Amino acid sequence: MDDRFPPAERPAGERLRRGAGELAAGAAGAAILVILLVGGMWAIEVADYVLPGEFDAYGIRSWDVEGLGGILLAPFLHAGFGHLMANSLPLLILGFLAALRGIGRFLLASLIIIVVSGLGVWFTSSPYVVTVGASGLVFGYFGFVVARGLFDRSVLDIVIAVGVAVAYYSIIWGVLPGEAGISWQGHLFGLVGGVLAAWALRRRRRTLPAY
Repeated sequence: MDDRFPPAERPAGERLRRGAGELAAGAAGAAILVILLVGGMWAIEVADYVLPGEFDAYGIRSWDVEGLGGILLAPFLHAGFGHLMANSLPLLILGFLAALRGIGRFLLASLIIIVVSGLGVWFTSSPYVVTVGASGLVFGYFGFVVARGLFDRSVLDIVIAVGVAVAYYSIIWGVLPGEAGISWQGHLFGLVGGVLAAWALRRRRRTLPAY
């Protein structure tokens, strides 16, 4: 490596190649991670179908202290293969875009979304209703990617945010009470969790001292 130039003063072509290489590596890591995530959900659903017992019982059971443990488990459980299929494609796309800018930020954002969405479901659902599914993550990643463009203000994040907002704008209707058996609470608080995660994990800008 040629260290004759400090990072900020390296030729534009070198900075561009370095940035492209980092983006490609980040994209590969994001793709692998999200595929493993969704693949794990499918493995759990297959096990739930084959093995005796009812995995869905470990979801979020609202207004029950013992049901709080389901907050961390519910996103990985689904009420059948149809439910999982409906979540898989948006989870792959939005999860990949959320992870594209850093695996560490993605994992922290996922935890924030899961906790905020889960607590929202636990507090606002009818007592003792069990809720499962990755919809909270889907709405959370949507909120995270769009809000990240607003908070970080990098060109790439803004482009991704605009593209996601245009492609998935209709998702917003899912935060309103509607079809029976669909947890709009999980959608709403997942979205809230995504926006909170984008704000909490925003990139801080360096400020120059004033003289």
